[in-house]
Amino acid sequence: MTDADGRPIVAELGRAETPEETWARKDAARTARRQHQTAFNLVIAMIASLGIVLFLVAVVVRPDTQVVDRAVDYRQVARDADVPGVTLAAPTLPKGFSANRADYSDKAADGVDVWTVGFLTPDEQFIGLQQGVSANDTWVANQLEQKPATGSVTIAGAKWTVYDRRDEGKDAGNDAYALVRTAGKYTFVLAGTADDASFRTLATAVSKQFPDS
Repeated sequence: MTDADGRPIVAELGRAETPEETWARKDAARTARRQHQTAFNLVIAMIASLGIVLFLVAVVVRPDTQVVDRAVDYRQVARDADVPGVTLAAPTLPKGFSANRADYSDKAADGVDVWTVGFLTPDEQFIGLQQGVSANDTWVANQLEQKPATGSVTIAGAKWTVYDRRDEGKDAGNDAYALVRTAGKYTFVLAGTADDASFRTLATAVSKQFPDS
């Protein structure tokens, strides 16, 4: 139905809209659409943010925890390693010791091939074993942060050089105590936070596998 001018009659008004009413109606409709779109965008943004958080928890946090807690069969890794002419340290240790790292690196630092095993002691302290093949003095010094030796000790018939920095407290870092020994073409560096008994246990096992020639 239209009026005399051919304009459609609005049932609610009983007449045709004036230009002002038409503009107001369309403006209200545009405002409603904008508000709806804003609310929709907000929901999408919240979902995206939640997705990012879940991704970080699943991909970043969880793997880190697994790496710290995982146990490594270092003796099997040593047996499987393809390093002709090299005998890797795989000491037999008593119950309570475990490893969370075992790998061999060609020319890892200062041109030295290095076998590394990270040991956890029964009281949850750490000792890192590094076996340098034909190691040079620079490599040895760098493993010990250029610190001077503080003495020596004989363990299972083998002489080890001692690097004791425990009196430095927290400044000593993760290598507060270290033992170093060379047997043939191999140089062994044992360094970490464990007590003397745990170091002696590991040093004894290494000395048995690599006795002085």
